[in-house]
Amino acid sequence: MPEPHRIRVLFDEAAIARRNEEMAQTIAANTPADLLVVAVLKGSFMFVADLIRAMHRAGMSPQVEFIHLSSYRSGTVSSGQVEILRDVQSDVRGREVLLVDDILESGRTLAFAKDLLAARGAAKVSSALLLEKPGKRAVNIKADYVGFECPDYFVVGYGMDVAHSYRQLPYVGVIEMTDQAGLPGI
Repeated sequence: MPEPHRIRVLFDEAAIARRNEEMAQTIAANTPADLLVVAVLKGSFMFVADLIRAMHRAGMSPQVEFIHLSSYRSGTVSSGQVEILRDVQSDVRGREVLLVDDILESGRTLAFAKDLLAARGAAKVSSALLLEKPGKRAVNIKADYVGFECPDYFVVGYGMDVAHSYRQLPYVGVIEMTDQAGLPGI
């Protein structure tokens, strides 16, 4: 079935794969062996899967956990309130944790997750983000590892969605037209 919208590719599969390998090498050089990777669901699932495989190729063996946070729900703009929909199961006390998320915009979700894990006793909490939109920051937070700086578009693909669609795309793109439902586009 064809996609209902035209998607313009911002970051293609090859560029994402190269950047994941580069990030994994940098993370491996800066991180101890006993690392706990915490993926922020849902948008990061493709990125974290590729990143941890790249980390394996870089000689790392991280443990992996998941936390499901939301500040968007069904909208395209952050509500400003972060909710825990599924919590981490592992004890983070004394561990070095790498939070992995799809995109850093307002910073509220990342700040919330970092503060939560630090309050639970993590020795260090760093972050790896596929995309960063520096002009959108609502809180003072900086990512430790960033794949790409992203223009101020609503992006889809590579795990990111609009109304649960487009997560399966192997690239990051922008919807080029707005439909009758008012979905974002350019």
